[in-house]
Amino acid sequence: MNLSVRFYYLIAFVNLSILNACQEQTTQNTYDLAIKNITIINEKGISDGDLYTVYIKDGLIAEIDPLDTSKSLFATKEIDGSGKYILPGFWDNHTHFRGGSKLITQNELFLKQFIKYGITTVRDAGGDLTPQVQQWNKEIQNGTRIGPTIYTSGPKLDGKNARWAGSIGVSNSNEISKALDSLQSINVDYVKLYDSTLSGEQYLEIIKQAESRGMITSGHMPFTVTLDETIDAGIDNIEHLYYILKGCSSQEKEITAQIKEGKLGFWNSMEQLIATYDEDTAQRTFKKLKDNNVYVTPTLFIGDILSYMDEVDHSNDTYLALLEEDFIATYKGST
Repeated sequence: MNLSVRFYYLIAFVNLSILNACQEQTTQNTYDLAIKNITIINEKGISDGDLYTVYIKDGLIAEIDPLDTSKSLFATKEIDGSGKYILPGFWDNHTHFRGGSKLITQNELFLKQFIKYGITTVRDAGGDLTPQVQQWNKEIQNGTRIGPTIYTSGPKLDGKNARWAGSIGVSNSNEISKALDSLQSINVDYVKLYDSTLSGEQYLEIIKQAESRGMITSGHMPFTVTLDETIDAGIDNIEHLYYILKGCSSQEKEITAQIKEGKLGFWNSMEQLIATYDEDTAQRTFKKLKDNNVYVTPTLFIGDILSYMDEVDHSNDTYLALLEEDFIATYKGST
């Protein structure tokens, strides 16, 4: 290559470098906020000493840029994130907004508390404040209220004389159909099944009808049915891990038969299920759940709290200061 050609390439390289370095600021490469020198925590863990600039536009993360890149990105406002961390928002996958009209203000206070602790999405797993919850969610989405994105099931589906206020009680196929009509009419995100008075037959029928409509189903599982029956009916998500434990027993069918005959109650059957836990059975159950895309919400924290209610004094819990007396009163029967 002769000297003149080499000189030509050098000039071209310099011009290109200058062009890249002096890229114009436009609406496409300008963001509302840049958080610089921030450490990222994601599903893989903490970024190993690498720092990033996070660009935010219209309330959403639009660009995550390592500090050593040559991108020409701009922001209206900058924040120094040195020594701080950014991570995906948490989900609370099992919460309840409920208590009737007198507890609306208390439930409303929880919205900012979720955000305070980094919880940006919640699943409202059945309650009696559905219109209010849906209104809050609209306001959150349009930016007029601070709170997490809410996915709500609306009222729970249960049997007649259900335990929780606001539940829709059903006892036959026709009532189940009408109940699902009502849930679709208010555009709930999924169907929540509860088992305080619901029979096994009604439970499986709800799942089948809801699935035939393309509705997402999630909930408890009456111990009068097996986990296999629930999965085969088409359930999408199972709340609480003890229903999965039932499917890990080598004697689930025998224990289920005793429950149907009234020889075993819930807690006695739990003892037998634990005693007959079988690793091979458990692995087959886990595989079937995975193969059928059935999710599980374990709720282990509340399970731990309830297991030690008779040993731990919660009368001085700091969170009590954030709760109204009427709200606290709703839990007195559980303490």
